[in-house]
Amino acid sequence: MALPRRSQMTNKLLQILPEADYAGISTDLEYIELARGTVLATAGRPIDHIYFLTSGIGSIIATTPEGNRAEAGIFGYDGYVPTSAVARADDSPHDVVVQLKSEAYRMTYAQFRRLMDDNRNFARVMIRSIEAFSVQLTYTAISNAIHDVTERLARWLLMCHDRVEGNEIGLTHEFISLMLAVRRPSVTTSLHVLEGNGFIRSERGNIIVRNRAAMEDFAHDAYGKPEAEYRRLMKDLF
Repeated sequence: MALPRRSQMTNKLLQILPEADYAGISTDLEYIELARGTVLATAGRPIDHIYFLTSGIGSIIATTPEGNRAEAGIFGYDGYVPTSAVARADDSPHDVVVQLKSEAYRMTYAQFRRLMDDNRNFARVMIRSIEAFSVQLTYTAISNAIHDVTERLARWLLMCHDRVEGNEIGLTHEFISLMLAVRRPSVTTSLHVLEGNGFIRSERGNIIVRNRAAMEDFAHDAYGKPEAEYRRLMKDLF
């Protein structure tokens, strides 16, 4: 599939690139469709490709030595993965998995590294993206420490809602429990609270956002700062 015009590119990082740089990387990018559950990178294994999602949602999943797993970060058309490629890391430190059916453009690790070395504008956008993503990771750690499960769920649903079209999010209880690092009964209880407040409607394998503004108020300071920081960092780059 031919690369769309820059104005029609939905991946925010690629769209930010100046026109000449965008045109210059067109031969490096390959369109790909990604089913739910597709593994984009495996912890401890070499990075083969760098992915720029244009739709859908994925997770960066951290695993402890004893096998406990939790989502460390969420990504969609706002960034790229695996993020460690920016630091010349050959192997991925985490698993990177597609959580909702997605579309993306990808390039090889070697092509990504060449662009980082040879294209100043490309490198500038990728580095800014990493800084924005680090803010998300920091606030995830803070939220896990100080917010209750229902506030954390509201935050993650808002973050997912930011990355999908429309108000339906195809999230399973299993994925939500991974996102929050809690047991499934806690997920069910928190979903009932959000649904009882009229923020969402929960169906089997699907959540419909009904009142986003009210859910943002409910989430308090669990949501908003990383999103504002992303906008600030990616604004007026060129």
